[in-house]
Parts: sequence; C-alpha cells; structure tokens
Amino acid sequence: MARVLIVDDEPEVRQSLRRTVEHMGHQVTEAADGLDAVKALEDAAFDLIVSDLRMPRADGFAVLRKAQEPSVRTPVVILTASTKVSDCVEAMRSGAFNFLVKPFHAEELKSVLEAALARGRPDPKAAAHRPAEPDQPQAALVGDSAALRGVVEMVTQVAGTDATVLLLGESGTGKEVVARLLHAFSPRVGNAFVAVNCGAIPEGLVESELFGHAKGAFTGATEARTGKFLEADGGTLFLDEISELALGLQVKLVRVLQDRIITPVGESKTRQVDTRVVAASNSDLQALVKQGKFRSDLFFRLNVVPITLPSLRERAEDVRPLCQHFLASANRRARRNVALSEAALAALQLYDWPGNVRELENLVERLVILNRTGVVGVEDLPRNLRTPAADLAAAVVSDFSADGIDLPATLARIEVVLIERAMRAANGNKTHAAELLGLSRTTLFDKLKRVGIEPAD
Repeated sequence: MARVLIVDDEPEVRQSLRRTVEHMGHQVTEAADGLDAVKALEDAAFDLIVSDLRMPRADGFAVLRKAQEPSVRTPVVILTASTKVSDCVEAMRSGAFNFLVKPFHAEELKSVLEAALARGRPDPKAAAHRPAEPDQPQAALVGDSAALRGVVEMVTQVAGTDATVLLLGESGTGKEVVARLLHAFSPRVGNAFVAVNCGAIPEGLVESELFGHAKGAFTGATEARTGKFLEADGGTLFLDEISELALGLQVKLVRVLQDRIITPVGESKTRQVDTRVVAASNSDLQALVKQGKFRSDLFFRLNVVPITLPSLRERAEDVRPLCQHFLASANRRARRNVALSEAALAALQLYDWPGNVRELENLVERLVILNRTGVVGVEDLPRNLRTPAADLAAAVVSDFSADGIDLPATLARIEVVLIERAMRAANGNKTHAAELLGLSRTTLFDKLKRVGIEPAD
C-alpha cells in the first residue's frame, strides 16, 4: 500500500482521484492547494504526489520544488487543464515524473500512477544493470535548446488538429513523449492513447493486434479480440517503429488511413473507426521506399506532418539540465545525495550519446548507485566517455582557480582536440573536416602541420 498525496483545488476532482487511487489499493491524503500540500509534505512522507498545476495561493510548481528537496524526494505526476504545451514542458523541466491533461482517460491515469510508484521503489541491483528503456520518457523534454524549442513549437501547432503525424529521429530521443503531447493537447484527450511497437509483435500476429480477430479465426483464437485501432477509437494510436511492418500489412494500413475502415481477421464485416494515427521511426523511410522495403503510398499517407526529433549531440547544451534532472530522480530513489562535479558535467557535454536521452539517464543512475564519495568525478565515468575532449574539459575546469588559467595554452589544446575530432568524423578527408570546423582548406592544412597531424585525403 502506497501513500499518495492528491493536490487539487476542485473537491470533485480530488474525490474522483481518491476513488481511483483507493481502488488501486493505496492510501490517500488530500490537499486543497499548494500551501496545504507543502505543509503535508513537511508533516509526513509520501510515495507519490498527484498535483494540479494551476491553483490559488501556491501552484503545482511550488509542490514540485518542495518534492525535489533532499528531505522529501517524492515523484510528482502533474495534472493540468491548461491548453499550453509549454506548461507541461515546464513541469517536466521542473522535475515532474509525468503529466496528464484534463480530461484524461481513466486507464491512462492508472498506467501513469503505477509507473510512477514502480519507478519510486526500484531494486538497487536491478537498477544498476537496467537495460536501456524509457523508464522516464518525459525527461526528453528537459532543456531549452533551440532544437528542442522547435519541436515544442511544432507540437503546439499541430496538436489541436486530426492530421497524421510522422515522428522521425534516433532511438531514445523521445518520440513517444511527443506522441503523448500531441494526444494530450488534442480534442481527443478524454479518450484512449494506445501505443504499439510494431517491431515487438511477431509477424503472424501483427494484423490481429492492430485490427482484431473473430473467435476461431486461427489456431489459438479461443475468443474474439478488439484490435488496437478499435481500442483507440476516438483517441490516438501511436505506431512506433512503423518501418518494421511487413509489406502486406502496409497495404492494409494504407486502406485504413484512407477510408478509416478496418476488417478484423476472420470477419467479413467492416467497421468504421475514428482514430488519429501518430507513427514513428528511427529509420530513413525515404531510403527504404527507394529500396522497395517500404511502400511509397504508405509513406505519403503518414508523412502529412513530419517532426524530426534532434539527437542529444545536436542539443549538447541540454545535457547539463538533463543530468541535474536525472540526478535528482536517482538520488530520490536511492535515498542518497550524490553530486556531479563540474569537470564530470563538462566531460558529459562533450560525449556523442549514441543512445541519446535514454543512455544518459541510465548512466546517471548507475553513477549514483555505485558512487562511494558523494561526488562523481571524471575518473568515475566509464572508459568510453574518457575521450581526449572529455579529459581536456576536465583539465580546463580543474585548472580554473583563483590563480587564473593559461588561456593561450588552453585554447591551443582545445583546438588540437577539435581538429582531431573533425578529422575522425570526416574519415580523414581534409576538405570535409575543414567544412565541419568552418575553416578554409588552406587554413586547416596550416593547423594540421602545426600540430603534427598528417592523415591522407
């Protein structure tokens, strides 16, 4: 039995939330606004806070700030009736575990609360070896880079429409977060959001999973099943890893997107559906179309509004706030107070992060769990993060003291590291490396000779 604090200035909302939480088997305490919530958190410990965002006297941000204090460290799920995507984004940046926009679907509420409670009480051994999974996907919204602001602006523009959206970007960049935002700020918010990973379903079961099946339609079909399209009727269906769909299924999906009609496996009767589709892929779908591995008609049906999510290396300025966000969460779960040194933060900002936000989250949690001194230094980072650039950043931060720093020598060292990195990225091609560095080819040649680098073109 978990202890849940419900914070909302509307009594009927508190009562509705109380019924849901108590039905889940948990104990509830109510607070009428942020001030009452802060007092309750000073008087007692809770496993989870469910808080409205806009309230008199003190709002949900005051609750979030209190929840982040070392003596409290409690996960918060934010509720909001706001029509601004930026409000939810700001809540994530302030440390919220997740958000729900009113009116929300009952099953989605239960799912979010269960995830928050499970995330608050992990097994330390399991956490240290957890595979890269999006345990706190909303953290992908943390940061204030131009690239991230561009995504939020696109979501703001398209969320209120029924347009099909195609989310593109590397694994771990937060595509499901954006899909949930699109649903949360659409007129469909009171209905279901259903997520399907097309690559995780055995090929022979995909059609049944999406469109449903009749009893006896195939061996093992002992009862009729409602497919994901019908589950999401009136709401949003998120089709992740859409490139993994077999060509035969792609044909059927084209028809559904065109006519909004499905036919369950084993049935002849068609059914009308009103389901908004948001698809996602970390593959280059246009390249797959050229290779004959993805249907062009499906691509054009999906590509109504494309949104490309930036990789973490394209928004390096967000690494620092993301680290602080994950650090607070990991400290809360482990009941510790570990800090990241400035040198370690500088090194983390120079890493390429092939696993993106997800990789960063898992690393921070591992660093907190394994740390013995209370401060994570560069020497505590994994070997693959100890690049020359990272060591240089650590040295620069460490060297800068009350005695000052040798700026010319430091800049020269930085220049060498950046030239080496550009040459590696360009596979030794000097012309390409010069473009990456914003230099002329002649200038790069001179610098290469000066530092003793002589790779072949």
